[in-house]
Amino acid sequence: MFGDTGSTDPEVRRARLSKDASLLDSVTERANAMYKKLGASDETKLAQYLEAVRDVERRIQMAEAQSDRELPVVDQPAGIPDTFGEHARLMFDMMALAWETDMTRVATFMMGREITGRTYAEIGVPDAHHPISHHQRDPVKLEKLLKINSYHMTFFAEFLERLRTSEDADGSMLDSSMIVYGAGMADSNSHYSRDLPILLAGNVSHGGYHLQYPEGTPLSNLHLSLLDKLGTPIESLGDSSGRLSI
Repeated sequence: MFGDTGSTDPEVRRARLSKDASLLDSVTERANAMYKKLGASDETKLAQYLEAVRDVERRIQMAEAQSDRELPVVDQPAGIPDTFGEHARLMFDMMALAWETDMTRVATFMMGREITGRTYAEIGVPDAHHPISHHQRDPVKLEKLLKINSYHMTFFAEFLERLRTSEDADGSMLDSSMIVYGAGMADSNSHYSRDLPILLAGNVSHGGYHLQYPEGTPLSNLHLSLLDKLGTPIESLGDSSGRLSI
């Protein structure tokens, strides 16, 4: 999206930054020419977009600079922010920008990998995420797990709010989007991976309600139904057994 080399080598990425200190600087002249041809509302939208790109680019450069620090154990790839919150917000903002500019119409983001050892000291959870997920109904661990899940949802909610307040041709960007948020486990304590909790947002359904399907309904039934809404109907998908009313 930002013309990166795709390399995690710090020197390669710093060279790219040195050569192209700011993407906006390279398109300023073209952007100024566009302003003269735009109406008031489009002018405002372009200004908001350029400022958003500038903000994300500034944060990426700050993340790149973190690679200069001495690391006690192993070298982390250049560009990885220090905290989970910084990383999550950066990823969600880049997805929003990519959609707003029609650079892509599909994006995925895994907020927490399987068997992760990530800690969340910033919210008072210094324990590793994965061991906490095997809580054995321990009230203390359950409280910490709730904190982590709520923390993750905070960034997802911010992402949805940004889309809701971003104008699109026929309403908001959220109105033009189909968003699925979920988890790979219904009960991480017992590794129960059926009957998963899934949240849908955007132009998927009327929203504001909870639907419960028969036990054992394949998740691929949902994916099949979403493909229908995208105008890409197919007969089956994976282990699907039918379609859902959503």
